[in-house]
Amino acid sequence: MNRRTIILGWLKIIAGLLVFSLGVHLTIRANLGVAPWDCLGMGIAGRTSLNYGIAMTVTSVMILVIDLIMKEKIGFGTVIDALCTGNFVQFFNDIDPFPKTEDVITGIIIILAGLALMAIGQYFYMSSGQCCGPRDALLVGLGKRMKTLPIGAVQMILWGTVLLAGWMLGGPVGIGTLVSTFGSGVVMQMIYGMIHFDPRSVMHQSILETATVLQRG
Repeated sequence: MNRRTIILGWLKIIAGLLVFSLGVHLTIRANLGVAPWDCLGMGIAGRTSLNYGIAMTVTSVMILVIDLIMKEKIGFGTVIDALCTGNFVQFFNDIDPFPKTEDVITGIIIILAGLALMAIGQYFYMSSGQCCGPRDALLVGLGKRMKTLPIGAVQMILWGTVLLAGWMLGGPVGIGTLVSTFGSGVVMQMIYGMIHFDPRSVMHQSILETATVLQRG
């Protein structure tokens, strides 16, 4: 990487996070129950004085600690994700560009569209090579330890665990939550299969490595 590539990578990360966050917003507006991570975030927000965006930021920091324990690299992409994603979702929730869905079939279609946007957004910021966001670093770290499983299956296991924690904290659960939990891995596997992308194969650059390149120019 050179300085230009790094800076373009930051723009790519931010663009990917915006796409990802719009996908998250769609799964919420489907009005059938939120995705597991959002269930956890809303569960935390409901038991504290934090709003959703801040609750998700705090959650990201906690996951970041787990990533460090798993010896996953921490890069500028990780930091940007941790600071921006929850607040980007909160932004879409605040401007509320789409009406709530009133029927189940349309809601499921919107959830699947949201999951597709989330997978595409993940591809953009993970492929920048400046490390994954905290949640995706956790996914990749688990994927490296479950090499015999497709990355989509690892996603299902992770999301199922997060869903249980969110439900225990009082987060909203519905049919859409189940669609998100089990559909996310399938949608991710389909999209990444079409573009021949495996997050586990990306060589990432840590904050220190990136800083060294920036210093050299």
